[in-house]
Amino acid sequence: MGVNDRFLRACRREPVDATPVWFMRQAGRYMPEYRAIRARHTLLDICRQPELATQVTLQPVDRIDVDAAILFSDLLLLLAPMGIPFDFVKGEGPVIERPVRTADDVDHLRQFEPRDELSHVLETIRLVRKELEGRVPLIGFAGAPFTLASYAIEGGPSSHYAKTKALMYGEPKVWHKLCDMFATIVGDYLVAQVEAGVQAVQIFDSWVGALSPDDYREFALPHTSRILEAAKATGVPVIHFGTGTATLLETMATAGGDVIGADWRIPLDDAWQLIGHDRAIQGNLDPTLLLGPLDRMMDGAGDILRRAAGRPGHIFNLGHGILPETPVENVQALARFVHGQR
Repeated sequence: MGVNDRFLRACRREPVDATPVWFMRQAGRYMPEYRAIRARHTLLDICRQPELATQVTLQPVDRIDVDAAILFSDLLLLLAPMGIPFDFVKGEGPVIERPVRTADDVDHLRQFEPRDELSHVLETIRLVRKELEGRVPLIGFAGAPFTLASYAIEGGPSSHYAKTKALMYGEPKVWHKLCDMFATIVGDYLVAQVEAGVQAVQIFDSWVGALSPDDYREFALPHTSRILEAAKATGVPVIHFGTGTATLLETMATAGGDVIGADWRIPLDDAWQLIGHDRAIQGNLDPTLLLGPLDRMMDGAGDILRRAAGRPGHIFNLGHGILPETPVENVQALARFVHGQR
């Protein structure tokens, strides 16, 4: 069997024999194999041990008919070397020990060399590429500055981002200094991932939907653009993704990225119109549809494919990550269904 390059071809808006499929959080808690590993190791342990991270990265490739693997890692790994230690607390998610709230806090952060401090991630990439033997491409990733800054300032996940916006509006110079640091480190980190062997990268701006279009342009776009530029210079396809971004898609497209990810809150064809047909699009099934009846899930997937209308450059994905309570059989059935549509 030849190398499956469907995903990479779609990123470049080239014709494909079937719509490529991969899923955000395709490696994780919905898989019994992953839960077995998690019973013995913390999330950070898995991220920091290349053999374990490799095993987890490959689990969905072995079980589900996906057209790409995504590196098992975490957006927040680069916080600790900067001087922002954190841990994952059961039931709460990531918790930052000392949130970044003042100019003084930002002044105490440090730039670092990802090739040294995050060498375990790069080792995972090399191991995964070896194990994959060209079966499917490997996607690397990192967080965008707004999302990373939100975690650092809020001290963990947030529903209203009040502390983040208070700093952003109240001390814009401090905000831009913080995001500038993130942009430099993330840009370097993605280049290092490509050097280690990833064949595409995705920027996750998971929380950027909390911004208005004007605020996005002022506070997020300049920093995200820098990262996307650094990633694009490597020559691999770059995916730019956020959630809650229906009002931001047009502006996000100007920030950069070969592929723009859309979530389920906007129909795929409307999203593509906003993004521009000179870009590829990724998305955009609601992850909760995978918890319901199969026929309802297939109807949703079929609608997305109809809206893509066979135009080159559609990568099928969910509008965000697979939920932990999702049956593996539903994910398998969805991938088969998408591949079966012509």
